[in-house]
Amino acid sequence: MYHDLIISGSGGQGALFAGQVLAYAAMDAGLHVTWIPSYGPEMRGGTAHCTVIVSDTPIGAPLVRHPQQVIALNNPSLEKYEPLVAHGGLLVYNSSLAARPPARPDIVIVGVPGSTLAAELGDERVLNMVMLGAFLRRRPIVSLDQVCQALELHLAPRHREMVALDRLALQCGFSAPVADALPG
Repeated sequence: MYHDLIISGSGGQGALFAGQVLAYAAMDAGLHVTWIPSYGPEMRGGTAHCTVIVSDTPIGAPLVRHPQQVIALNNPSLEKYEPLVAHGGLLVYNSSLAARPPARPDIVIVGVPGSTLAAELGDERVLNMVMLGAFLRRRPIVSLDQVCQALELHLAPRHREMVALDRLALQCGFSAPVADALPG
């Protein structure tokens, strides 16, 4: 088993945190993991993305040029990473913020109204967990329970008040009714 993933958004959308939680869940499950964050010039409002690799064997190189999977939290991330997704890969994008739907016929495309769902949950900060939940429905690298456990075990004490809402957001994304566009 080998999965590589890029999670991308603007600073403050939680792209790095979503990747870190996924990495912790996989590590706690005994899998091999790399998590590499990348920040833009500003932390909040600038660009941010991370690369996560999860494997059941040691990972030789953590560099990913054409990711198997991408979670795009905003339109600039969608524009940047749609062309880079590997043939046959998966693109999960925030349809609430997309200027246009992706059009590649050779990848699986999943539009999730992530910002809308997060707002309905009462806190836009859980967009990242909504989108991670939707991703895990299509690629169950780890279970939702394992991700929830990773939140409990690894979340900084100053953010503990968010655990219940993060869990709810993961389930909301996992259960979100979306139409997958399959490769033609």
